[in-house]
Amino acid sequence: MTRTLTLTVNRQSHRIAVAPETNLLHVLRNDLALNGPKYGCGLGECGACTVLVDGLAARACVLPVAAVIGHEVTTLEGLATPDGLDPVQTAFIEKQAAQCGYCLNGMIMSVRALLNRDPHPSKESIRAALEHNLCRCGTHVEILEAAYRAAGHDDEEGCA
Repeated sequence: MTRTLTLTVNRQSHRIAVAPETNLLHVLRNDLALNGPKYGCGLGECGACTVLVDGLAARACVLPVAAVIGHEVTTLEGLATPDGLDPVQTAFIEKQAAQCGYCLNGMIMSVRALLNRDPHPSKESIRAALEHNLCRCGTHVEILEAAYRAAGHDDEEGCA
C-alpha cells in the first residue's frame, strides 16, 4: 500500500508516495533521480548501492525506505558542498581510482563512513572497511591508495 513519506536526503526534505517496504535504492534512483548509488547485486553484497544513514554505511538495495524515516540519508551527490568536493572524492580523483566506475559510489561512501567514525584509521581498518565492496575491474590498488590519502597516510607508504 502506497503512503506519503517524508525523507531527508542530502540535507533536503522530500515527500514521496511509495510503499514503505520499497527499497531505498529504488526511491533514490527512480523518485529522487539520484544516480550515485548503483544497483549491483540486489542482495547487499557488492556495495555499489552504499549510502550513509546518519553517517554510517548502509546498503540501499536491502534497506526499506520506511527504515530511514527520521534519519539523514546522504548519497554520493550529497558529499560535495558549494565550497568543493569531499576530501574522499578529491583523493579518488587525484589517485585516478576508477576504471569503469561502477563500484566507485560504494568505495567512496564506505571510506567516508569509516572516516566519520575514525578520522585517522589504520591501513588495516581501511582494508577492513572496504573488504565487502567489490571492484570487478581490479583497480583495488588505486582504490586503496585513494582511501589511504583521504585518511592522511603518506603516498610513500604504499598499499602494503
